[in-house]
Amino acid sequence: MSADSHIHDFLFAQALPLARLEDDWKLLGSLLDDCLMREIGPEMFSKVEKIRSLAHCASDLAANHDLEASKFLAQKMKEELTALPIEESVPITRAFSQFLMLTGQAETHHSVRTSRVEGTLAKTCDEVFATLISQGTTPDQLYEAVCKQNVEIVLTAHPTQVNRRTLQYKHQRIANLLAQNDRADLTLEERDHVIADIVREITALWQTDELRRRKPTPVDEARGGLHIVEQSLWAAMPMYLRRVNAALKKHTGRDLPIHARPLTFGSWMGGDRDGNPNVTAKVTKDVACLARWMAADLYLREVDVLRFELSMGHANEQVWFMAQEITAHQRLHEEQHGSRSQRHSVAGDLATPSVLPPRPIATRSGSGTSSFSMEAPPPRPTFEEVQALPTMPAVAPYLSDGALLKDVGSPPSGAPWSPPKTPPLLSPEATHHPFHSATVEGTSLASSPTNSQKGDPQMRHVFSFGDIPSRASEGPTPKPLHKSTSATKMDGKPPRASSPSPPKISTTRGGPSTSGPGAGAKPPETPLRSGKPARPARWHKSSIDALLHPRHAGATPYRIVLGDVRQKLLNTRKRMEDILAGLEPNEDDEWLETTESLADPLLACYWSLWECGGGIVADGRLLDLLRRVYCFGPSLMKMDLRQESTRHSDALDALTEYLEMGSYSSWPEEQKIEWLSKELDSRRPLVPGTMPMSAEVREVFATFRVAATLGSTSLGAYVISMARSASDVLAVELLKREACLAVAGEKGQEPKASQLGMRVVPLFETLADLQAAGPTMRTLLAVPWYRKYLREAHEDQQEVMLGYSDSGKDAGRLAANWALFGAQEDLVQVCKDHGVELTLFHGRGGTVGRGGGPMYLAIQSQPPGSVTGSLRLTEQGEMIQAKFGIPAVAQRQLEIYTTAVLLATKSPPKPARLPEWRAIMDELSTISCRDYRSIVHETPHFVSYFNNATPVAELGFLNISSRPTRRKQGGGVETLRAIPWIFAWTQTRMVLPSWLGIGEALQQLLAQGKREELKAMYEEWPFFQSTMDLIEMILAKADMRIAAMYDSVLVSAPEEVALGQMLRAKFMSTVDAVLEVTGHQALCQNNQMLRRLIEMRNPFIGPLNVLQVEILRRLRLDSENLMLRDALMLTINGLASGMRNTG
Repeated sequence: MSADSHIHDFLFAQALPLARLEDDWKLLGSLLDDCLMREIGPEMFSKVEKIRSLAHCASDLAANHDLEASKFLAQKMKEELTALPIEESVPITRAFSQFLMLTGQAETHHSVRTSRVEGTLAKTCDEVFATLISQGTTPDQLYEAVCKQNVEIVLTAHPTQVNRRTLQYKHQRIANLLAQNDRADLTLEERDHVIADIVREITALWQTDELRRRKPTPVDEARGGLHIVEQSLWAAMPMYLRRVNAALKKHTGRDLPIHARPLTFGSWMGGDRDGNPNVTAKVTKDVACLARWMAADLYLREVDVLRFELSMGHANEQVWFMAQEITAHQRLHEEQHGSRSQRHSVAGDLATPSVLPPRPIATRSGSGTSSFSMEAPPPRPTFEEVQALPTMPAVAPYLSDGALLKDVGSPPSGAPWSPPKTPPLLSPEATHHPFHSATVEGTSLASSPTNSQKGDPQMRHVFSFGDIPSRASEGPTPKPLHKSTSATKMDGKPPRASSPSPPKISTTRGGPSTSGPGAGAKPPETPLRSGKPARPARWHKSSIDALLHPRHAGATPYRIVLGDVRQKLLNTRKRMEDILAGLEPNEDDEWLETTESLADPLLACYWSLWECGGGIVADGRLLDLLRRVYCFGPSLMKMDLRQESTRHSDALDALTEYLEMGSYSSWPEEQKIEWLSKELDSRRPLVPGTMPMSAEVREVFATFRVAATLGSTSLGAYVISMARSASDVLAVELLKREACLAVAGEKGQEPKASQLGMRVVPLFETLADLQAAGPTMRTLLAVPWYRKYLREAHEDQQEVMLGYSDSGKDAGRLAANWALFGAQEDLVQVCKDHGVELTLFHGRGGTVGRGGGPMYLAIQSQPPGSVTGSLRLTEQGEMIQAKFGIPAVAQRQLEIYTTAVLLATKSPPKPARLPEWRAIMDELSTISCRDYRSIVHETPHFVSYFNNATPVAELGFLNISSRPTRRKQGGGVETLRAIPWIFAWTQTRMVLPSWLGIGEALQQLLAQGKREELKAMYEEWPFFQSTMDLIEMILAKADMRIAAMYDSVLVSAPEEVALGQMLRAKFMSTVDAVLEVTGHQALCQNNQMLRRLIEMRNPFIGPLNVLQVEILRRLRLDSENLMLRDALMLTINGLASGMRNTG
């Protein structure tokens, strides 16, 4: 969607007052003028001022309906611009472009500023939760729906962000300074400093090259995505979850569980190889390592702050036990390595003393106040005793009678502060269930604890605090220490969520205080710790780090535990650095491989604080870090892999030809399914190691090999683009299994569940594929092997992706929208018939032509039943920066996703009220598709007109993407990617793909006398209403006078000139038809804010269009002129900023 839609997505309850925005525009404009006077001189600045004045006057006259005077001034402006030499065109282009970029930041800041005014925001968590309860949703049902919600936003590397990352950073700085300037308590001196800082940023912007001088690599693109996490999402995520938690507590009386993840992020950066030969298996591996390095670095920063914050000397028995184990391991390491260890090995903490200080014992007086006494620590264990240390116990606090502590944060008077001998435990199978930590009147939502302990050998090593021996030598039978801290089940299978009916859930965190902060409060629920022991880290610290983090006696237990976490994070970073450098990592160094391995010690500290009366401290930075751990995991964003279906067919074709089985590609679908099912049932390797391969086939096998190595900790889904049949999915499953067998076989192991568990997701893109999506999935789910596999490996959950971009390019926006709506309905029914839960993955683009639009409106207009608490969707290019570039904006966007999906789940949008409405949509779709295709795909000279009238051929100079603009060389529109297809038309202000065909369809049905039916559909059917509103928004941003100017200068062939005239006439008829259906008197009548913003920008966009046309004319006569090429790229960047979208 466009950035204008992003502002719409803030969902203000009332129209934004724009006076303060205009003040910001004037401030930034005056500061830019001062900068221009210094940088380009008074003479050139006077030309900029003259052109700007002509543009403003022409725009104002047009708004006052004095079209003749407006046309005269517009012509004078055009003459001034076309007469400029190229040396003067560049600074003038930059001046208008810079102003549009600055106004974009002012608009973003204004939306944030207005959102801080009480009562201005609509559809907040508080409002939506209250609405659902008023509609009959019970608090228990609301709590369950929020905790189970699973929304994933997938950031892609699609090339729609024209601004360099350096410029994005400076723009963000300016937005932050505008926020500072709003403070009413600033002194005159402080305000002067803020203005001076803005001047410096604007000057730095002007002196910075706006153009990328080389194409980004896939790793560059991935760095940009990770930068968004570091820059904004890292801060926004815990604040968003605090807002969800507050609303949930208000309306249900319960807190959001620590491990709940209503929203997460994924990525295609480094994994999307569809049509991009630059994304190789090595690139995927490097990006995965880079993401892990960045995750470890971000966690490390938080842990460093926590180590200073958690200075308390009192802790529960488990944390003291952990600190004792860490200290013992450290001392043994020093003894074994002698003086060298003493020089280079420290505890990575403020302290890890050789002997722990006395342990404070918490007691409570009759008045309810807490006090602490000191107890001498137990004797230091021997090396053999340390090896015998048991698995860390579950960390939830218990009272002496065996009941889970629910109502107190410290033990009541007279109650011993020790847990039961055999506390109730959740089964490991419940560790990933949203409610696995909740209790229902003393029982778990998961399966029976008794059965779980009997059935899973891992559970034999999980015991209560009461079972912790006072001496390590009194522990159970020794267990070998593991080399990593990952958590998997003993049988190699991943933990599976139980799926019981959701009964009433017990209260969680936060209750009345009896004495002091945190005292008497209810601790939150916690997930069960993994059964695998957490071995203290080996210490390899540099002398600098030793000086910065010295060791001394008397350290607090929290700092010892967090110091161990810190060292493992350092080891994780070092491991990723070694892998990226091509070195063999040190397998003796403990590193954090899984979410649980990082969360477990943090949870132990969290519960300890709650037990000892420090709940208010625990619910601060530590809780924020825990929520980040569960939302971001060890890799920040799991990476999806994507490849076209024909590449997999080619690989299998090479295999069957080598095995003398014939050509796989020529087999009928039934034979493919039969052979693939047979091979998948077999456990023998299929691909001979000596098989000769082409480079393309070898790369396919190498990709699956890397996927098997990385596993599900780093990877999310494997997306098959252009999927057309059930065999396309089975082919990927076979290639995945072969790679897992090969990788595991080299290590003499069985394939791990994390290797085999990567989801395989078909992507249906074209109109025909969307219409056949339901039957294709019905065939796939009828395959016995696949149905069994889906049940065992994915718990009967199927994911299907729908493509918006290529379907729109193939059939036009209206026909594509209706096909997508129908495909979702079909898929929902097919999965329901087979007892499978469906998750839809929406591959939406940035603009309306590629499925974009306000996200809230889009989710609320989906077919009933298609959103059931689980949803995936893509965000890309300029929208990533617009939505998530600033923490305050990102926090609001995350809330919008949450509330929209919750509403669509619990209160689905209304379906078509009458069957006749669906028949009308069928007719509209057919007519619009026929009209669109007759022009785009069947008009002989359309492609040459498109190439001449738009800058599509020159977009490749932008260097905004690592991938080619075409899937295949040659061909027409069908081989062109959807992004340059939309991008080029947006630059000329025709925006053809977003509306072509719609006017013809509406006009025909209006002529048939169906005006009242269409108006009723618009007023009562969310799907039709959202479709019309988005088209109306695009029509408002288009300008046929500008489009005609491109034709008059760049198009010369008579048939192409006639085609342009016909398209502009179609545009005007589309405007008339849309206004008749909606009942509006003018475009965007129901969105006055957007209309005003467009009017404010137009005087600065028009001159850039004039300059672009003239520069295109000159460049096509002198294609090697680099100055002309740079000037053109500057106009493209400026127009993209002004239109607030690209492709």
